[in-house]
Amino acid sequence: MTATRTRVALLAVCSTILVAAAWLAPSASSQAPETHAERAERFRTMSISAETKGLAEPFKGITTNGAIEPGLFAIKSTGVSTEPVRKAADALLAALNKAQRGKTVFGVDDVEWRKWMNQDYYVRQGVSFLEMTDAQREIAIQLLRASLSAKGLKQTRDIMRLNYTLGEMNDNDFDRYGEWRYHITVMGKPSTTEPWGWQLDGHHAIINYFVLGDQVVMTPMFAGSEPVIASSGKFKGTSVLQDEQNRGLAMVNALTGAQRVKAILRVSKTGNDNLTEAWKDNVVLDYAGLRVSELSAAQRQQLVDLIALYVDNMDDGHARVRMDEVKRYLDRTSFAWIGKTEAGGVFYYRIHSPVILIEFDHQVPANLKQYAKDPNAPNSQHIHVVVRTPNGNDYGKDLLRQHYLQHPHATAQ
Repeated sequence: MTATRTRVALLAVCSTILVAAAWLAPSASSQAPETHAERAERFRTMSISAETKGLAEPFKGITTNGAIEPGLFAIKSTGVSTEPVRKAADALLAALNKAQRGKTVFGVDDVEWRKWMNQDYYVRQGVSFLEMTDAQREIAIQLLRASLSAKGLKQTRDIMRLNYTLGEMNDNDFDRYGEWRYHITVMGKPSTTEPWGWQLDGHHAIINYFVLGDQVVMTPMFAGSEPVIASSGKFKGTSVLQDEQNRGLAMVNALTGAQRVKAILRVSKTGNDNLTEAWKDNVVLDYAGLRVSELSAAQRQQLVDLIALYVDNMDDGHARVRMDEVKRYLDRTSFAWIGKTEAGGVFYYRIHSPVILIEFDHQVPANLKQYAKDPNAPNSQHIHVVVRTPNGNDYGKDLLRQHYLQHPHATAQ
């Protein structure tokens, strides 16, 4: 594929750069500020370093003990059509020019799936919204609209808008931040029968969307923002992840004293606690906290509703399918908490089962340290959220494996 060859060439050209130096900001004693070209080169080197470390191991999937639990996922009909998504992807590819398509299309089993990263400096692949015409941009948004629920589309677009707010708050630095600094790649050929998918990759917004027939796997998914509420500027009033924050807090406060003893891992939160962000595809993470089997009926429903906040970013039909999957393993689900439980406090929580892993985290300031009361302490204006499918089915990898077993003649598209 053209995009793969381009990536390989980039890695080869940059392999001689001293990686350690890339992580160093320009010397504080230097009189000359860093140029755009110098910053671009530094970011490129940092990106290659992250990729090299992150892809050192082949994909296995998140497990509790290093071993994949078999039999959790199966190729089957959901009864929910993916035709709107296929048609939207075909329309986007048709709207791109040859050069844009050449760097956007990868094989369905390409390692490009794993090359996503939240940080703003990451050098991404695919076609950027920035380089699209207005007409192309609208067609790309139609792909998001076909794939996501109204809630999921709004959240994604609001994260993109808040990235513009972040630029405003950093002296209008729109070379680094901005509403349209997001990229789309397409894996495989959009099809009604063969596996394929697409990825959105950018600062605080990553969606991996795998399709096989009428099945969808929409993980890993990353959502976040800094700030999470725009108090001024072009998108004043825009906010994200407030329900996830407030209903998570309500969940821990709905527990009894004895339940809280099991759920709360620690009350001190001094740093970032997410464990499954970029390059963490193979994390070994045992269940922790309180088992759902110990909840009352009302508490169980409250947790189900909390999980649905994350799952409901998918289109409505596939969200229902996903929630049915989640409910089958509800008694094997755990809820864990780090931090205070008072209103206004900072915290982390994790919901973990054999088929879903959700992390919510108040983070240390990254790009708005200059506004923070304590630049080294987590605050509620920087939130990261991750949703994963453990046991080997992130990126739909387990479904893809089964497809190739059933169709050994199949080749990457």
